[in-house]
Amino acid sequence: MNILWIEDFGGGLSTGTATLNLMFQDLISFDNWDEDELKLLDEPSDLENFFKDNSALHCAFLCRHYYDYVEFKENNNLLSTIDAVIIDIRLDHNVNFDLPVPNDSQYKERFHTNAGFYIFNDLVHLGFPSEKMCFMTGEKNSFTDFKTKCHDIYMPEVVGFEKSNAEYGKLRCWIKDRQPDYVTLRRGVIKGCEFLKSHIQDNDDNIQFRDFIKLDNNQLNIEIPTTEIENYLDATAQLLVIRKPPNSSALNIQYRLFLRTLVHEWEENIEADSLKKKYGNDLSKIRDIYTFAWLMKMTRNWVSHANLLEPLDPQIIAFLFLVNMRAMFKLPKAIQPYEHILLRCINLYPANDFKQLNDNIDHVESDVDGILSGWNINQSAHFGKKINEIYRRNTGNPDAEEHDFKRFLLQYFWVNQKRSLSGLTVNTKEFLPTLARHIYSLSFK
Repeated sequence: MNILWIEDFGGGLSTGTATLNLMFQDLISFDNWDEDELKLLDEPSDLENFFKDNSALHCAFLCRHYYDYVEFKENNNLLSTIDAVIIDIRLDHNVNFDLPVPNDSQYKERFHTNAGFYIFNDLVHLGFPSEKMCFMTGEKNSFTDFKTKCHDIYMPEVVGFEKSNAEYGKLRCWIKDRQPDYVTLRRGVIKGCEFLKSHIQDNDDNIQFRDFIKLDNNQLNIEIPTTEIENYLDATAQLLVIRKPPNSSALNIQYRLFLRTLVHEWEENIEADSLKKKYGNDLSKIRDIYTFAWLMKMTRNWVSHANLLEPLDPQIIAFLFLVNMRAMFKLPKAIQPYEHILLRCINLYPANDFKQLNDNIDHVESDVDGILSGWNINQSAHFGKKINEIYRRNTGNPDAEEHDFKRFLLQYFWVNQKRSLSGLTVNTKEFLPTLARHIYSLSFK
């Protein structure tokens, strides 16, 4: 979660751990905060850098006054960078009154005394949802008057907290309530697309996707320019809008559009076996990437012809985004920061006991073979082709038996890698076994 905090530390408010813990103790520990070295009044970016050094999940950006806010707005896309905003109303501490204010007003002191209200309205005009903003202020009377005026002109209710110990607790609850799965998913997707774009700009060879292009007479069927992949990442990052759709139907449509864009690149000129051939049909070093590629090819086929994966949810979207990017790009074995966020979206309580894994895989394969036997279909094909056949027969058939196709995709992850299960169950912090621990309980009944 990314928070924009607008605070001038007036009225003797501490810039150290006393205040930071009251604000953000549920997001991060400030045990490593050095009050002698980190001076927020001089270097507001110290807070952002501290979060980046000590948290893979959250970040807070500090603006001390109106001019910091203007600079931040100029340098960032607020709607994609920020998930919630906390605003102090009075922002006249250590501000330069010689600088211009909006509308060339001559009442500069009065403007800065109420600058928090201007920032709130500016954010609303930019399209930032008012329900994702709150006031944290010592100016209780000013906030009460503002709240009344908003009510009188039918504006959405504004939320505010007073700078007191009891109210800080309410603020932290408010922050927690701004973190549903949708926000976590959106933040992980945006952060992932930004990182991967930078990753390929650093080294074009980090685009692994080209290894999947079909060959015709030893010639690539298509070319994939770097700009095409950059545009793909830019588009994908924009698809989950800041305001969560208002109902389950609208949300499912949002996820459907996102998923169709995500898998769009896995078209007919892209196939997993191209990578396999490049490695002399030896999957020992690429079995995970090969599995991820098959998953994306199947998903593209499925979402192009039917909606049997629906209703879509943050768990399956996060899983498919993670494996898609591991297939398309060369990444180290270590978990990347955006992956930490999306793994939390899948499961907050990853498994640590795999004693039943082999039995679970056997049962899954047996169940799928049982479904196919009812149609007198040969069960010798690999698991991916089997579940693809079930999907094909269910497509457009209102009388078909219901199946959990999202779970089929998760199960394919295990079945296709059953020859190397030790790599999935080893207790390390690398990406592959960590992903396995997070999807295990969702994969088997």
